[in-house]
Amino acid sequence: MDSRVEIDGDTENDKGSMWVLDQKLDQPMDEEAGRLKNMYREKKFSALLLLRLAFQSLGVVYGDLGTSPLYVFYNTFPSGKVDDPEDVVGALSLIIYSLTLIPLLKYVFVVCRANDNGQGGTFALYSLLCRHAKIKTIPNQHRTDEELTTYVRSTFHERSFAAKTKRWLERYALRKNALLILVLVGTCMVIGDGILTPAISVLSAVGGIQVEHPHMSNEVVVIIAVIILVGLFSMQHYGTDRVGWLFAPIVLLWFLLIGGIGIFNIWKYESSVLKAFSPVHIFRYFKRRGKDGWTSLGGILLSITGTEALFADLSHFPVSAIQIAFTVVVFPCLLLAYAGQAAFIMNNQTNVVDAFYRSIPENIYWPVFLVATAAAIVASQATISATFSIIKQALALGCFPRVKVVHTSKKFLGQIYVPDINWILMILCIAVTAGFKNQSQIGNAYGTAVVIVMLVTTLLMILIMLLVWRCHWILVLIFTSLSLLVECTYLFAVLFKVDQGGWVPLVIAAAFLLVMYVWHYGTVKRYEFEMHSKVSMAWVLGLGPSLGLVRVPGIGLVYTELASGVPHIFSHFITNLPAIHSVVIFVCVKYLPVYTVPEDERFLVKRIGPKNFHIFRCVARYGYKDLHKKDDDFEKKLFDSLFLFVRLESMMEGCSDSDEYSLYGQLTQQSRDGLLNNNGNSSSSNMDPTISSVDSIVPVISPLNVNNTVSSSGQVSAQTEIDELEFLNSCRDAGVVHILGNTVVRARRDSKFYRKIAIDYIYAFLRKICRENSVIFNVPHESLLNVGQVFFV
Repeated sequence: MDSRVEIDGDTENDKGSMWVLDQKLDQPMDEEAGRLKNMYREKKFSALLLLRLAFQSLGVVYGDLGTSPLYVFYNTFPSGKVDDPEDVVGALSLIIYSLTLIPLLKYVFVVCRANDNGQGGTFALYSLLCRHAKIKTIPNQHRTDEELTTYVRSTFHERSFAAKTKRWLERYALRKNALLILVLVGTCMVIGDGILTPAISVLSAVGGIQVEHPHMSNEVVVIIAVIILVGLFSMQHYGTDRVGWLFAPIVLLWFLLIGGIGIFNIWKYESSVLKAFSPVHIFRYFKRRGKDGWTSLGGILLSITGTEALFADLSHFPVSAIQIAFTVVVFPCLLLAYAGQAAFIMNNQTNVVDAFYRSIPENIYWPVFLVATAAAIVASQATISATFSIIKQALALGCFPRVKVVHTSKKFLGQIYVPDINWILMILCIAVTAGFKNQSQIGNAYGTAVVIVMLVTTLLMILIMLLVWRCHWILVLIFTSLSLLVECTYLFAVLFKVDQGGWVPLVIAAAFLLVMYVWHYGTVKRYEFEMHSKVSMAWVLGLGPSLGLVRVPGIGLVYTELASGVPHIFSHFITNLPAIHSVVIFVCVKYLPVYTVPEDERFLVKRIGPKNFHIFRCVARYGYKDLHKKDDDFEKKLFDSLFLFVRLESMMEGCSDSDEYSLYGQLTQQSRDGLLNNNGNSSSSNMDPTISSVDSIVPVISPLNVNNTVSSSGQVSAQTEIDELEFLNSCRDAGVVHILGNTVVRARRDSKFYRKIAIDYIYAFLRKICRENSVIFNVPHESLLNVGQVFFV
């Protein structure tokens, strides 16, 4: 394992240089770094394990897509009858080629390959783009973040088309904001999907009761569906870990049943329905039905719902397992199911409404009904879990108010529960189910949400193919043209049904988009305020070692959003109180555009100012999948990292001549090139720690490797190290106080009215109802000190 110590000299403007001391202890650095990065790439699985993972993926990934046969033909022919049997063949042909082009070719074989180390969804694509271009609207990244083993990105030539695209994106803030809004729109539609999927799936499954009991009123069916939905959402806090092993067998049984019933119906009713595999019937369908055929695409679209959930639920399975499950089980069974229903409808043209249940052989009706209901619940669960996951990603990237996130499984990192969102989803889902009372209007709403998410994914994939994959522009053009041709066609079709239920996801998405964008806007403005008002090092140095105050025993943890520089909260604090702790540590918890940060790379430790000031910074880095939960070890790990930093810093002193450094610790290129000789011995520069304003940074590695970190030749001040460690331990024993900033954001008097509404009302309301930082960081109430400040935007 190679170990590295990085020194970053921060001047007043927080600019400086960095050097890396690599000890080649076991193997060359490039080989080891490559090995570590490959650990997070897709692993090679044995054939048996791959089949097992493909089987398990059925329950997590394909539940939503598999329950579509319950309601597709009813929404395609909402009148409940078919005038011409050839219309059924045309509709089936549209379903066949929609399933082939979108789920099979686009998602399973193209989009799923664009995962972020196995993570899917719109925010995963956005994070992937953020690593390849500087498009993140909160610029809190440090150059050391790029050294993470999970921070994988490709490089390209400066004159390449990818480089031109990168520069085009980075040139104007408007383009960055437009891309962010596009991602937020896709996220909001996925949330709408989490509301509409349980509603239509459960209502369609329960509606099978009316086939055997035709006198049962629709209100009773709705009540039963609502009871199931309440039970489903009420059980979310238990997580899916305990019952997840049931999902795959249920969904596999469901696919085998609908495939088998499809074969039976084709044999029994009309085998000529298989001519729908000829695309010429699509042309004849539109020519025969005209505008009605065009608007019926809203029903055809439902055959590919769940495709985006397929991508969002990608995290626990390799892409090859997803591909095997779809091509071997899902795709053929769905084609057989739709063909069987079409054969039944061609001979029963007035039974379109309940075509699925009426086509079931009487002997197995109730078993299929039970499996259908169970499959609908599994599909709903998968969509709800995907919604929780994407909310967590938005939260980590500063695009959603702080809400409680509960980790429901010790085995799987991605299984989480968000109580506030869960109850909001339940209320809205019940409102949709009870308000519409039929599948047709819910289907119209569902189709609108699905097609917009697909369009967002297509637009993001264009950038992925250019920046990440560096595809030839002709391939990008072919992919874009085919995707937009199909998806824009569906979009124009669902727009005809906006007044028939299609408005629901638009309203839901608009509400969530307003909340997310206003929160992100307020977060950016708060960060900009922190950046512009941070304290200069000259001012801190002018205070002297005592900072002009009484230094009382103990350690003060000052929480800040800044990953560099001295925050304004510090100056505000010491100008209002006559004392400060003997040791001050600025703690920054920040999220990076990676799915996870390994535990041994979590912390960055810095020293601010001279040694006798005893001021440090600790940056705790998380990925969007990591959960900053109630961790009693967080404080212990922080101090372990601090002690390790002190030992490493002491070992590095007195390594070379001092004439290569400036006063602020900036390193010349000549010294940077000569840091590492062939024997692995350091040749760094010596600085006087009593006068330098150096801000040192150490990517903290596992304490087990401390003895291997720096060679013994660099140890010149062991006694100083021991004295400082004893001092830090005594301060820690004296007590630790957590100092948090309570920043109030207000709009200026001369601000435009929409900014006043956004900041003074919406953002202020969200700040009031969201969780406090003290709760998120699990700060003991008796050790908490809030420092208030107001700034205007």
